Amino acid sequence: MQQQFTSNEVIVLTGITARQLQWWDERGIVAPARKGHRRVYSWDELVTAAVICQLRRRGFSLQRMRKVIGFLRQEFGTTLAATVGASSEQEYHLLSDGTHLYLRTSAQQVVDLLKNARQPMFDICLSDEVRRVRAEIQARKKSAVAERSRPQRRARRA
Repeated sequence: MQQQFTSNEVIVLTGITARQLQWWDERGIVAPARKGHRRVYSWDELVTAAVICQLRRRGFSLQRMRKVIGFLRQEFGTTLAATVGASSEQEYHLLSDGTHLYLRTSAQQVVDLLKNARQPMFDICLSDEVRRVRAEIQARKKSAVAERSRPQRRARRA
């Protein structure tokens, strides 16, 4: 699995704009490492950005996203990607009624992230988001390998 990602790769994989990604870095929401003037994102930062993008599409503020990411770090003592990726058997879902956000770690348990609420909710599967990003990375690798091998085949035929 690729461990470092450029800003352009994060943009392609998450659908975020370059300006949003820069702004998130400036605010410490997703803070990449630096190599010279380039931003380099880890797997954990990529997954965090992907999950935040999903929640932003559903209308959650960045302030609330900071609370969610902070809560997950505090509750599990690790990053979002490490928490979700640690167990392939367990599913992690964020649920929301549009105002409040909850983390479901099993069918029996819902951990309230912000407040208690009893309303209809929608569900964002964190595990699915991690799998989606991972599958997209693997597909890009395969297509890159295929593209590299095509010119060699043409050269042999000539």
